Amino acid sequence: MPLASPEPIDVFLQPGDFYFGEAGTRIRTLLGSCVAITLWHPVLHIGGICHIMLPEREGRAQRHLDGRYADEAMALFMRELKATHTSPQDYVAKLFGGGRMYVMRRPHAKIIKAMDIGQRNIAAARKLLHQHGFCVAAEHLAGDGHRNVIFDLSRGDVWIRHVEQLQNFLNAGTKTQGGNDVHRMEGCLQHRRTTHR
Repeated sequence: MPLASPEPIDVFLQPGDFYFGEAGTRIRTLLGSCVAITLWHPVLHIGGICHIMLPEREGRAQRHLDGRYADEAMALFMRELKATHTSPQDYVAKLFGGGRMYVMRRPHAKIIKAMDIGQRNIAAARKLLHQHGFCVAAEHLAGDGHRNVIFDLSRGDVWIRHVEQLQNFLNAGTKTQGGNDVHRMEGCLQHRRTTHR
């Protein structure tokens, strides 16, 4: 009788964390205005994810790379690619998050952004991926509320649960193609973008 496949190792990625590993690992994270980049190698079944909080560090660069900042998280990715003798063109890249978590109301029910950090994180991540030669295969970005993300390094699948929170309403995700959804972005999915404005 064949042996059962071992249960995957579950890793929870905190804000600012970085992880690079191999098949048999499932990484979870929770995104608000932060942005996650996932990279997956469809031949070697290796890859990683970062949880970016800010586009860049203010002031002088420090001695050690810090995954909280987009440019330094990308440097951590490139260090792993060098160690595994792989190149950006080998990877399926995906981009998630950058939601609006803080809103204010003005007279006449006009809602304005209180912070634009999500959009700044999205812009920084897109720019860095382009600069380093990664092709983005899928995105789920912007909008209101937070996203639960699960990244499976065995198949490269990314599961997204987007929960919109606005004006004290919390709409749980359902299996739809609308603003609140739960769906899988498969490992080799090409050119699928879901961007909320």
